Amino acid sequence: QAQLVESGGGLVQPGGSLRLSCAVSGINFKYQSIGWFRQAPGKEREGISCISYSDSSTYYATSVQGRFTISRDDARNTAYLQMNNLKPEDTAVYYCAADQIPNVQNMCNFLHPAFGSWGQGTQVTVSS
Repeated sequence: QAQLVESGGGLVQPGGSLRLSCAVSGINFKYQSIGWFRQAPGKEREGISCISYSDSSTYYATSVQGRFTISRDDARNTAYLQMNNLKPEDTAVYYCAADQIPNVQNMCNFLHPAFGSWGQGTQVTVSS
């Protein structure tokens, strides 16, 4: 049974940085694309960055392009999301997900919570 555990969230001032981690167990990590999604109060869940298992290609939503960097360490079964220059509008619960979707744009744009494997989320709050 797949288990995904996010960590690294917290309270940060605007312009600050955080690094989220997603530790994966129970599934073969190296054959899973990993995605980071977020959901702010009153808003729909948004796929913000995904990384492919097949060639480590990446996708970023326009809202985070140039500020966030996704990476994966197959030896540690862990994915990361480095978030720089954080803004108040980045405040949300951040989730990681795993699925065998090689196309990362499709994963970020179309993966539904009923499919794939999901973590419980970590809160990121950007506020002065």
